[in-house]
Amino acid sequence: MVKKQPVLFIGHGSPMNAIIENSYTKRLSKLGEELDKPNAIMVISAHWVTNGTYITEQDSPKEIYDFYGFPEELYKVKYSTSGAKPYINKVFEELKDYDVKLTDTWGIDHGAWCILKHIYPKSDIPVLQLSLNALENEEYHYNLGKKLSKLREEGILILGSGNIVHNLREMKEDKDISPYTWASEFDEFVANAVIKGDHDKLINYKAIGREALLSAPTAEHYLPLLYISALMEEGDKVEFIFKGIEHGSLSMRSIKIG
Repeated sequence: MVKKQPVLFIGHGSPMNAIIENSYTKRLSKLGEELDKPNAIMVISAHWVTNGTYITEQDSPKEIYDFYGFPEELYKVKYSTSGAKPYINKVFEELKDYDVKLTDTWGIDHGAWCILKHIYPKSDIPVLQLSLNALENEEYHYNLGKKLSKLREEGILILGSGNIVHNLREMKEDKDISPYTWASEFDEFVANAVIKGDHDKLINYKAIGREALLSAPTAEHYLPLLYISALMEEGDKVEFIFKGIEHGSLSMRSIKIG
């Protein structure tokens, strides 16, 4: 029997989380112990933005080190998986009305592997990625998320990787500094909308003004949340598996639905 999978939004933060142990990475490890093992994992990462909508087509996707200036140890992290092909075909079929395309020009970026190495350290589950279409608006991303609902029933874990608050320009050096008021307010606004299933507020988040524009000055770290919210079904429980704002302007809030 294939168990219906929950959906996850994980605030991924710094790539350094891949190689350090802290309360956040310990919680991800515990999450992996709590979840039923999926047949496959599909990641929607803030770090793969394209003109058009794409799916990785490799059975064994390569690791993408999409950052610079970090310790050499980080560039040696491996997360090698295989067996994605049958699940790529399932996703492709579900999204055929959205003119989705397959590509081998990407793999799994740090929005995927820096999280998965803690949740599923054995790297024994097939992984694929779905890109964020930069040419489309928030409603498009939400509706595309809706199209993925059948995949939960087929044992595919859908994981959005981003950050609800992600303003690198306003970041402070001190990780534990008190967050900006606007960051806390936006983080709570989003959390309450998720709990209440108020998806119109999530889609139209820019309407609240200054707090949204400062918290998400660009959309790519916020958009994966819309896919996950779209997959919420009646009776699904919402759990905040981790909360906290680092460096004043980086929300690590992570959410499990279902």
